[in-house]
Amino acid sequence: MESVRLSVWVRGRVQGVGFRYWVRSLARDLALRGSATNLTDGRVAVVVEGPRPACQSLLDAIGSDRAPGFVGDVVHTWGDLDGEAAGFRVN
Repeated sequence: MESVRLSVWVRGRVQGVGFRYWVRSLARDLALRGSATNLTDGRVAVVVEGPRPACQSLLDAIGSDRAPGFVGDVVHTWGDLDGEAAGFRVN
């Protein structure tokens, strides 16, 4: 199974509502490594590495109505693994 790196930027009301911890829980359930970070412009950046289907499942969940707060816009890119991620961090 192909492993990839998925980078996601989420805009909306996603800071101060438990969004990053919700993403961490999903990522752990999907055995993904990476991080979720609040950005100064109000967005949350999510970077994960793992099997492409698991990354896609996380991306689908982020864009769903299950996400805490309000997700207004989701921008993402796919890339190659860089191997830097170990576990999952909330920053």
